[in-house]
Amino acid sequence: MPAPLAITYFSDILCVWAYVAEVRLAELESAHQGEIAIVHRFVSVFGDAHGKLEAGWAARGGVDGYAAHVAATVAKFPPAPLHPHTWTHVRPHSSLSPHLMLKAVEAWETEVCGTTTRTAAAISALRRAFFADAADIGRREVQLALFARLDIDLAGVDIALADGRAHARLAADYALAEKSRIEGSPTFLLNEGRQKLYGNVGFRVISANIRELLRGPGEGEASWC
Repeated sequence: MPAPLAITYFSDILCVWAYVAEVRLAELESAHQGEIAIVHRFVSVFGDAHGKLEAGWAARGGVDGYAAHVAATVAKFPPAPLHPHTWTHVRPHSSLSPHLMLKAVEAWETEVCGTTTRTAAAISALRRAFFADAADIGRREVQLALFARLDIDLAGVDIALADGRAHARLAADYALAEKSRIEGSPTFLLNEGRQKLYGNVGFRVISANIRELLRGPGEGEASWC
């Protein structure tokens, strides 16, 4: 069988659009089981969450205005629950901390287990912990408690943090996002960077692009690349 089609998926852990897209991402993996491999990468949207929201939403109610926006957004997607304290009472300072910890998980899992299954599960679980349960996922103790429940080796994670591997992986993500001109979260990067699908893109649109890439140029068809 041919190798799965690699699809790079950029997101920020605190992004509400990435949260509501979790269902869509799961549907894609189910519909194209064995055909695609989602490669999770991070882009920094909420690196300075409070500064970003206080400045960007100053004329719209500040962080409280943004919290209302998040509630209105999630209300359009019933499968995605929202805790009333998310962004109203629980306001993480930065996505950098959870991104770094998740890269430590990735370093441990890929180098020791040769997989990224638990890394993907940890990304989804952390995102849900914030939006659905109002957990401050910027805090180390919250991150570690969640990782322990996912059977992640916390000692291995700590080593990846201590020796800088996690930092290097996160720096590589942010550099690739800049090089690829990723505008925000979430963004699918396909066809070796030639195609970008950014924002609230529907399942059928994403799936159609994937099907075309899987099909490849037919006999007698020239490639435009």
